[in-house]
Amino acid sequence: MQVKVNGYKINYEIEGEGYPVVLLHGWLTDLETMRPIADGLKDHFKVYLIDLLGFGRSDLPKEPLNSNDFGDFLVELLKKLKIENPVLIGHSNGGRTIINAVGRKLVTAKKIVLLDSAGLVPKRSKKYYIKVGIAKAGKFVLNLMPNNKSVQKFTEKVRGRMGSSDYNASPEVLKESMKMILNEDATDLLPNIDAPTLLIWGGLDRDTPIDQGRKMEKLIPNAGLVEYPYGSHFAYLENIQNVNVVLNEFLKDLK
Repeated sequence: MQVKVNGYKINYEIEGEGYPVVLLHGWLTDLETMRPIADGLKDHFKVYLIDLLGFGRSDLPKEPLNSNDFGDFLVELLKKLKIENPVLIGHSNGGRTIINAVGRKLVTAKKIVLLDSAGLVPKRSKKYYIKVGIAKAGKFVLNLMPNNKSVQKFTEKVRGRMGSSDYNASPEVLKESMKMILNEDATDLLPNIDAPTLLIWGGLDRDTPIDQGRKMEKLIPNAGLVEYPYGSHFAYLENIQNVNVVLNEFLKDLK
């Protein structure tokens, strides 16, 4: 199914009947990565699986998006689908989107589940700053080189080695979006989230490390953290059977 949101075609699916639950996937993925959660909830809830703007079978944005843009998108999406006070479940950038919309008091949620959520600027190691310094110096040198095909090919190869896999796999408009949102910190929004919030995290997550989950637990007034010690950034998928038990327990009063 599709719905128009701010002029863009947004792909979504609905499974089950009951209290509304909205699932938001992470960066460079699509609604299929959230389907195992939908499968665990659809017997008791009306589950909305969304391809976020720029991903899956939804349209690409015409301009780069920042965190507020994603939050505003969620507001308009819920209005279009006539969803009120839902349960919001988001992985990675989907979680960041929820934090933004709810933390800015644009969306009211009955309950929230954040899965290895983005939203905080990570602590940087010395290795990171060395890499950034090398990249900046390299960019300066590359800009001095003549602009011909062989140099362009070499330039892209160098930049490819320096960039993250998520960044390199993105269309240009999403590359620019990623540059912006990775430097936007939602710490000040977390105390504004008054809905009961469940945090599910992988102890070995390298993209949004576990210390970020623990910080969110402290700053969100009514939050609890479930940690899977050997889980990665996709801990919820690696432990899906147990995660679905945890989710159904967390949401049992809404069945």
